[in-house]
Amino acid sequence: MTKIYDISQTLRPALPVWPGDTPFGIETTWQMDENSPVLVSKLTLSTHSGTHADAPSHYDPHGIDSAHVDLTPYLGSCQVITVPDASGPVRASDIYPHLQGIPERLLIRTFERFPHESWPNGFRAVDAALIDELAKGGCLLIGTDTPSLDPESSKTLDAHHAVKKARMAILEGLVLDGVPDGTYELIALPLKIAGADASPVRAILRSMDA
Repeated sequence: MTKIYDISQTLRPALPVWPGDTPFGIETTWQMDENSPVLVSKLTLSTHSGTHADAPSHYDPHGIDSAHVDLTPYLGSCQVITVPDASGPVRASDIYPHLQGIPERLLIRTFERFPHESWPNGFRAVDAALIDELAKGGCLLIGTDTPSLDPESSKTLDAHHAVKKARMAILEGLVLDGVPDGTYELIALPLKIAGADASPVRAILRSMDA
């Protein structure tokens, strides 16, 4: 029987966001009453709220926006790998013992339990050299449960620029609690927002059992 894992954060007012970024908000604009048959709300949020897909324009001044990204990387087979609890960037040595071949999409779990209620200071970034190696093997997308592929303090964004060079796609802020390591179908399409440097996604995994 096919099993579905929802690997998205819940967008809500208490959602932790990148320090200094826009807090998530939802406000009722039309209340259901004798004057209105419907409830309508207004959202205030960052393009990087919760689980999201970075568009190339986020890290490349000449990059395309979310409305124009190729959707192919965000839909298809992927591999989920849990890396050892350690400090420093996730390197090839953390990943390669779990691989029988380079997957088209790789999702990396670093948290034993996802930090839903607080900002994760000191999260594990991804080594740019790992991205280079994955790209050589045909990987289309790299995803992580952390807020960014690069360290919070990074000014050079080495991992993002490795993705740029390889023309890969990025997912960040995934919730992989309760997902066994293995192979799945990923569905995590960005919204078609003109001018957006990223887009929140509803990311799911489907088991690939026959």
